[in-house]
Amino acid sequence: MTDNIEKEPLIEASWKSQLLEEFKKPYMLRLKQFLKEEKAKNKLIFPKGKNIFKAFELTPFDKVRVVILGQDPYHGPGQAQGLAFSVPPGLKIPPSLINIFKELKSDLNIDPARHGCLESWAKQGVLLLNSVLTVECHQAASHQGQGWEQLTDSVIEILNKKSNPIVFVLWGSYAQRKGAIIDEQKHLVIKSVHPSPLAAHRGFFGSKPFSKINLFLDSKGYTPIQWQLPEMC
Repeated sequence: MTDNIEKEPLIEASWKSQLLEEFKKPYMLRLKQFLKEEKAKNKLIFPKGKNIFKAFELTPFDKVRVVILGQDPYHGPGQAQGLAFSVPPGLKIPPSLINIFKELKSDLNIDPARHGCLESWAKQGVLLLNSVLTVECHQAASHQGQGWEQLTDSVIEILNKKSNPIVFVLWGSYAQRKGAIIDEQKHLVIKSVHPSPLAAHRGFFGSKPFSKINLFLDSKGYTPIQWQLPEMC
């Protein structure tokens, strides 16, 4: 990871111009040191360094139309790929994503994909943003409170100031607290409980987020998102 937080971070150009000053702040220097120390202890950190900023790479700043806010990367081997809720092809689809696919079927009659790779959404302008961008193997939430939250708060603040309206999808209380600064007079904010099996039946199912997103985008003259995932990622 540390190779991705240098003076010139390896991050997509339009995002680099927005975040370069953030990377120079003391909290980011402390975060970089923390990750170096974890690596020196031979701890396995996910996702791989080249994928930590994958969400920004696939969804440039100027292309963001929707933000789906997650919390932490998956902590199982091979799962985290730098996109909230997404896993690489060939891996078992996580329970929350299974429920997202169920709601997609209910909402837009789109059959669940056979894989959990959401790159096609990201490439259409859906920023799949986790609040924390790294995690230790098999140690859920292990990198919370190390500085990532401050960086992603800045990302949300920057997006909130965009002149064009976008959609923020806040599933669960954590995402809703993090998104409290969003101007709901300018942007569409979609809120529900989290799609996890523990919560989905309390209001995620039946919330119709995907049709709401596309109706809003269409009303603003934007191309709706094609939510149907391709056969291959």
